[in-house]
Amino acid sequence: MTDSTTPRADVVLPCLDEAAALPWVLARIPDGWRAVVVDNGSTDGSATIARAHGATVVYEPRRGFGAACHTGLLATDADFVCFCDCDASLDPGLLSGFVRRVHEGGADLVLGRRRPQERGAWPPHARVGNAVLARMVRRRTGLALHDLGPLRAARRAPLLALGLTDRRSGYPLQMVVRAADEGWRIEEYEVPYRPRTGKSKVTGTWRGTWRTVRDMRAVLREPPATHDLAAPTRAAR
Repeated sequence: MTDSTTPRADVVLPCLDEAAALPWVLARIPDGWRAVVVDNGSTDGSATIARAHGATVVYEPRRGFGAACHTGLLATDADFVCFCDCDASLDPGLLSGFVRRVHEGGADLVLGRRRPQERGAWPPHARVGNAVLARMVRRRTGLALHDLGPLRAARRAPLLALGLTDRRSGYPLQMVVRAADEGWRIEEYEVPYRPRTGKSKVTGTWRGTWRTVRDMRAVLREPPATHDLAAPTRAAR
């Protein structure tokens, strides 16, 4: 639900075989917002289900989380853009508060810090990998972040101006690092994290987690931006 103080936003939902989760996720998109489901090669009828529940569906044939996210970003037209996983582990309804925070000028990028609600919601190997990356991000940017979760909100035009190039698992991290280099005010808020519906394509195994960490380490090796920062960086809450 939204109120009169919350501007309209588009929600990018990267999707690969999420037919079972889509009805739950799309039912929680805030009123008046648009869900942009990016089909990344699904074979379970995800696109048909997404349309039946009112979503805009776009296609990205190149496999990769970043490829799907960026195609979704390019397909948006609202002033504010949000991102959310499409596996029912996170409630997109929480994004209305994120967008209000950006709209009111309190932050430029708002991230959700995942808090597991049930045993098994966040496998140990995925949690360890996330913690390692969060420490690396703190060293690289000075931001007191604890999570690199997929629930996030920002303004569309500045996001596009970041010139994001990663098309694999490093996309969410590259967004944070480049935003920090630009002096964005980045904040973090706790959000409930539920067991995902279906099988994880990224961090469901040690191998998948390692590939994610490898992709993100490559992003962290990128040199910082050399131009002047637009504003002082604010540590996450």
